[in-house]
Amino acid sequence: MSNPFNIDQELREQAKERPVMSEIVRNRIDTTLESLPEATMLNSEQSRNPRLRRGLRRTAAATIAAGVLGITVFASGFVSPVMADSLRSIPLVGSLFSSIEADMGLRTAGDEGLTKFVNSNVSFKDVKLEVKETIYDGTRAAFLVHVTAPNLKNGEYDNGKDIVKLSDGMDNVFFNVNGTGQEGGLFYGPAGQTQPDTLLFEQVIPANQAAAGLPDQFNAEVTFTLQGIDHEFKLNIPFTKTTEDIQHIEPNVIVSNDLITASVMETQVTPITTRLSTVISLHGKSMLTAKDEEQLRNIGFAIYDDQGRQLTALNAEGLYGGNQLKSERIYATTPGDSAYLVVKPFEIEDDFTEQIKDRQFIKGMDMKIELNQP
Repeated sequence: MSNPFNIDQELREQAKERPVMSEIVRNRIDTTLESLPEATMLNSEQSRNPRLRRGLRRTAAATIAAGVLGITVFASGFVSPVMADSLRSIPLVGSLFSSIEADMGLRTAGDEGLTKFVNSNVSFKDVKLEVKETIYDGTRAAFLVHVTAPNLKNGEYDNGKDIVKLSDGMDNVFFNVNGTGQEGGLFYGPAGQTQPDTLLFEQVIPANQAAAGLPDQFNAEVTFTLQGIDHEFKLNIPFTKTTEDIQHIEPNVIVSNDLITASVMETQVTPITTRLSTVISLHGKSMLTAKDEEQLRNIGFAIYDDQGRQLTALNAEGLYGGNQLKSERIYATTPGDSAYLVVKPFEIEDDFTEQIKDRQFIKGMDMKIELNQP
């Protein structure tokens, strides 16, 4: 399929280097893959990170239930590299989110005043947790939790059996809105080397719930336990949507080759997050075998803005049905206004956040998504 504009040359000239995926991100991917049922599990090395274990089991249970109905769920773990990357120097005035290096969307929120300062805290004996700042754009709800405890030093504490990282010592983490728990989509990790006693949490709001009208203002109850402490912590955190510039496009662009058809059905773009709804169909099939599912699962979608900057991939979840894989894909938005996005399907060799080589792109299947102009 001919390309009406020279995307490849433009991207090679302008694309910036993406952050290297950290070890904690690799662990998060492995943990998620372990939770999937065998029929949809990718090959992966043994998970080394047990956190969010119960939350991941709830996602797996939903997967099994969907399979009974003849539809298989595919899910990939949240892999935002910001969870382990260091912060820049802490600003004396302003948002801590402005110092986040790897997630361009959260950094933009801090720079442009799209965060909300709150005062939520909880204490138990000599342990105190504080939330002072949140972000909510309709797709992602993010917040920072600072922990103070006498045996906590440089992000590590004694749980009574061993010295563990603060993020590894958290268990049974849930995000509830109006008494309803969110099925999956909650991920967290260290905020950075310069703030070792602070954790960054992000809850991805499912597209169907966002469409159903989650209010612009809501209170979330976040509950969790810390290893070695016989107590359940509860934080009541208010969220306010601060992004009015939300673009919703239904491009319905479709490209094909001899093997597959790929399409982008919907795109939602905020200054913080880009959500992409995609469909991949395998030709000559009415139902997918396990091998067919793996083939479709190993096709990723890289997104570039009109300056050639690649959007950081954060999360991908989808459903198999018939000969198709329908997915919701979450990316961090690049700063500034873009006239269009370029979506480039590629063959995954490692995971969908890998640094992509030219040979991995599926030739002739680039898609251009025109964005609304202000």
